[in-house]
Amino acid sequence: MIQLIAEPFHGAFSQTLAAMHRLRHRVFKQRLDWSVHSSGEMETDEFDALGPVYLVQTSVEGLVQGSVRLLPTTGPTMIRDTFSVLLGKCPAPSDPHVWESSRFAVDLPSDAPKAAHGLARATYELFAGMIEFGLSRQLTSIVTVTDVRMERILRRAGWPLRRIASPCEIGNTLAVAGHLEITLNALDRIRAAGGLAGPVLWTPVLSHAA
Repeated sequence: MIQLIAEPFHGAFSQTLAAMHRLRHRVFKQRLDWSVHSSGEMETDEFDALGPVYLVQTSVEGLVQGSVRLLPTTGPTMIRDTFSVLLGKCPAPSDPHVWESSRFAVDLPSDAPKAAHGLARATYELFAGMIEFGLSRQLTSIVTVTDVRMERILRRAGWPLRRIASPCEIGNTLAVAGHLEITLNALDRIRAAGGLAGPVLWTPVLSHAA
């Protein structure tokens, strides 16, 4: 299941988000050795203070296994404000129909269920959740900065990245920026490859007093 946690619900899901930040610490600080800020074994940055939407993948037992952060490109974004070198000579996306994804992370046990092309089912669930979110907001694409390893995973999954410019070395990573299409066809491909029978997103609803 994918929990969609928008800003009004950050407080209500504080424990889930804390587990997400611990997962990001394990993936980005410990496993990948990226130059990220961690405190108390939780990874955060300035973009977490901008009221993003988080998609959080949880196991049947409720354990946080993956997540991704989403922000509109009409405000501050990593691609514009941190990794502009990856744009080449192209302008940074700034369009209400284009959002940015960042901090995509999955941390799974070795026996986690697999789907097509040897990719974890949880990875396909997160991809599907991103597309479902995009369709619900009438987005045309999601722009992202990733490494070439993840670019290959996206291609294998059937959701190829459309590069903005050539990859560049950033720290110990060969990074690339690009667009991911938000279409029903893309969602169908991801669902078929991941063995997903239907929608994966679960969104809380604000309750109103009578």
